[in-house]
Amino acid sequence: MGAVDICVNTNQKSAIKILIYIMNSCVFIISSLLLLLLVTTTGSQLVAAGGNDMKQCLDDERDALLLFKAPLHDPDEHLSKWADEGDDCCNWKGVTCSNQTGHVTGLDLNEYWIGGEISHSLLNLTYLNHLDLSSNFFNGTIPTFIGSLTRLRYLNLGWNDFNGTIPRSIGSLTELSYLDLSYNSFYGTIPRSIGSLRELRYLDLSVNSLYGTIPAEFGNLTNLQDLYLDSVGRCRVENIEWLSHLSLLEHLRMDGISLATANHWVDAILCLPKLFVLSLEGCDLSQVVYPYSSFLNSSSSSSSLSIHTLSLQNNNLTSSMYHWLFPWTSNSLQILDLSDNMLDGIPKYLGNLCTLEHLYFYNNSAAVQFPDFLNNLSGCTSLSLQSLHAVESQFAGSLSDEIQKFSSLYSLDLSHNHLNGSISEKLWELPSLEYLFLSFNNLTVPSTYHLSSHSSVIHLDLSSCKLLGPGFPKWIQTLKNLTSLDLSDTGISDTTSLEFWNTWPSQLGYLNLSSNNISGTVPDLSSNFHKDHSAIDLSSNSFHGLIPNVPSTLSILNLSRNKFSGGVSFICQIVDGFLSFLDLSHNSLTGQLPDCLWHFNQLVVLNLGHNNLFGRLPPSIGSMIQLQVLYVYDNNFSGELPLSLKNCTGLISLNLGANKFSGNVPVWIGENLLWLYVLILRSNNFFGTIPLQLCQLTNLQVLDLSMNNLHGSIPSCLSNLTSMLHQGGFSQDVQFQTFVKNTSYGWGKYVDHAMIEWQGDEHEFFNTLKLLKSIDLSSNNLTGQIPNEITNLHDLVSLNLSKNTLSGEIPQKIGEMKNLEILDLSRNSFSGGMPPSMSTMSFLNYIDMSYNNFSGRIPTSTQLQSFQPSRYNGNKGLCGLPLTKKCPGDEEPAVPPLIGKGEGDGEDTDDEVERWFYIGGGMGFATGFWIACGGLLLNRRGRRAFFQFYDSFKDWVYVKVVVFISSMQKARHT
Repeated sequence: MGAVDICVNTNQKSAIKILIYIMNSCVFIISSLLLLLLVTTTGSQLVAAGGNDMKQCLDDERDALLLFKAPLHDPDEHLSKWADEGDDCCNWKGVTCSNQTGHVTGLDLNEYWIGGEISHSLLNLTYLNHLDLSSNFFNGTIPTFIGSLTRLRYLNLGWNDFNGTIPRSIGSLTELSYLDLSYNSFYGTIPRSIGSLRELRYLDLSVNSLYGTIPAEFGNLTNLQDLYLDSVGRCRVENIEWLSHLSLLEHLRMDGISLATANHWVDAILCLPKLFVLSLEGCDLSQVVYPYSSFLNSSSSSSSLSIHTLSLQNNNLTSSMYHWLFPWTSNSLQILDLSDNMLDGIPKYLGNLCTLEHLYFYNNSAAVQFPDFLNNLSGCTSLSLQSLHAVESQFAGSLSDEIQKFSSLYSLDLSHNHLNGSISEKLWELPSLEYLFLSFNNLTVPSTYHLSSHSSVIHLDLSSCKLLGPGFPKWIQTLKNLTSLDLSDTGISDTTSLEFWNTWPSQLGYLNLSSNNISGTVPDLSSNFHKDHSAIDLSSNSFHGLIPNVPSTLSILNLSRNKFSGGVSFICQIVDGFLSFLDLSHNSLTGQLPDCLWHFNQLVVLNLGHNNLFGRLPPSIGSMIQLQVLYVYDNNFSGELPLSLKNCTGLISLNLGANKFSGNVPVWIGENLLWLYVLILRSNNFFGTIPLQLCQLTNLQVLDLSMNNLHGSIPSCLSNLTSMLHQGGFSQDVQFQTFVKNTSYGWGKYVDHAMIEWQGDEHEFFNTLKLLKSIDLSSNNLTGQIPNEITNLHDLVSLNLSKNTLSGEIPQKIGEMKNLEILDLSRNSFSGGMPPSMSTMSFLNYIDMSYNNFSGRIPTSTQLQSFQPSRYNGNKGLCGLPLTKKCPGDEEPAVPPLIGKGEGDGEDTDDEVERWFYIGGGMGFATGFWIACGGLLLNRRGRRAFFQFYDSFKDWVYVKVVVFISSMQKARHT
């Protein structure tokens, strides 16, 4: 083979190699591209598939949630859809998961109304950063393991029933920015470890106390009188230095936490430069010995604080507090609450706060001159202040022209003070004033004002002020923006005309003209009140005629204590279901109660008493399921009580007395109306026996079945009426929706009342009715004995069993009823003696044992001998004081004759000895008096010495008294 061939072969081989290389490169590139495409597609599918798995919560965390749920009480079944298996817990109600990892990060069960203890299973939710269990009824202690949930940034356990002490382990939650433990039952010391939560921006520990529960660790104490529960049963701070470390804190509420021993707490607050809201209500601040350190200087004009809202109410603070308050008051302050203290005014520096909008100063016990108060606020605060509320603050002085400086004022409440003089006309010129409440002062309101037609006042309360007139002030009707007007008890004496009613603006929502002397008829009012929940109170006047048409949107209608006549069919027009209060009592209404009560399902109080209504109670009365008070006393209603009435299970006061109801006393009263504290069926035609079911009414305090035709015995189970066993009165207030002050609507309080036989006469009880505990079964046909068990009713005040045919003896333990003030057993067939234990009944101020068969001595006591003998008349066998009949052995022994006197010489009797005693004493006094006085009159030197001694002695006594009083005052202040 030649060289050429070799070169050719060589070149061919090289070309072939190059071609193979190129082909391999192309294959590699194409293969790589195909492989990349395959990898990309597969990877996307894998990521997609894997992503679905990662979005689902993890099995152990789902199990942890189910274990957390298992012991909880869930009456509304909010957690019922938390399934046992299969479901993704990230979709469960209240559960939040991470989109990337699937871990549970949030548990928000606010207002689910669930309860129970916190389960340890929460420890398995290791990525939890948000836990909100607030507004439920969780109980038990906060478990110490809570400190292991170190990722938590938000923890809210407020408004529950947690108790015990706050665990120190909370200090381990160093990422927390929000902590709310308010409104629970914690006690003991707030742990200092909270100072380790350096990221905290919100802290609320308000109103935590023991609420009367003694901790378990004190269960072995035998003498709890030595236990100072206030120091144990209330959360407190002993050293507040930890608070100064929370430099990021913006919101701090510690209402109800005692700071009594937290010296230098003011300095700790000054270390919080970002603080925006501070509330220290009821913290015993007046008891702190050293509230601030010596370097605090009130003259400093600079402050590092930027507080927007500050509340220091209910701390018994005096005006010395203004020294340490000054550094907190900057031009960031908008809301300041100094209520419920002992402040005698405010300093001038508060009048220089150009941002202050709301000042609350109510219920301060020190006297304040209102003109001085306004003058101290008359700086730039007078331009910014929008609301000033100072109810019951002992303000005196006048409401002068100084008020015109407060041009931004829209709400002024000075009710229940001692302001006097005439209300300045400048008050009505304030351009923004909408709410004005001046009730219960000594202010006089002129009959004429020159008011602007553009007055912005919409709520006006002048009740119990003195309107000069005595006619109705015409200027009030020029306030065309009025929606609420209260002129009750203002001395108006006038007769209204049709024109009077036509001038009211159609948007009126509340009108109270009660307790005046206004007469005349009332026209159709349905066009004057257009607001929902509107209210009309014309009670205690002299209005007469038929009751007019009224708006269907009424919430309150009070026409009581007038002279209205005619029927009550007008109530069928009130169909919108807002009515919560209806009082037509003390009028001259007649006719039947119409059967149109189906739509009154919001009615709380129905008072038709003291009229001439007749007929049966309609079946629709059972539709009033919210009814708490039913008062139809002193009418002519008849027939049996409707069975539907048992549906009114919320009744607390049922007064059907002085009518003509008949039939048996219904057993369903004791079975269904379990909240009753007043049951009055007196003066009707009920017959049969007293049903045993009444003994189930454990809240009952007033039971009056008198003047009926009941027979049989007194049930011994009356001792089950436990409210009559223990001290204390019925505490539930009767509340109904009403139109009030600065909010459109609120709650009014009804003062329950009843006619009760008291010491033989009828008396109407009002405010004290809830304290009364009385049983009256008089004027029936009851037989048998007084059950011994009735003496267990230790807090009973009045027991009247008179005018029956009861027999037997008085229970020997009746003296254990030591609070009994009235006992009437008259006109029965009782026998035997009055038990000796009655001598210990020291509160008795009325007793009547007359016309029975009692015998023996009336027990000796301070009370029993103080009554008139007539209270024991008709008992031939009774003897002893106050009766003139002496008991065997009471005859006085004969007086032995004096020596030297015969038996017939009767001159030295007790009367004669007594007479000579007084004659001798008088002569001795006269002799001694003239010897002393005569000596002073005749002896000049002796007279001067005597009066010098007298003057010296008088001065000595005066000095001693002054020193003693001064020392006592110092001791009290110390």
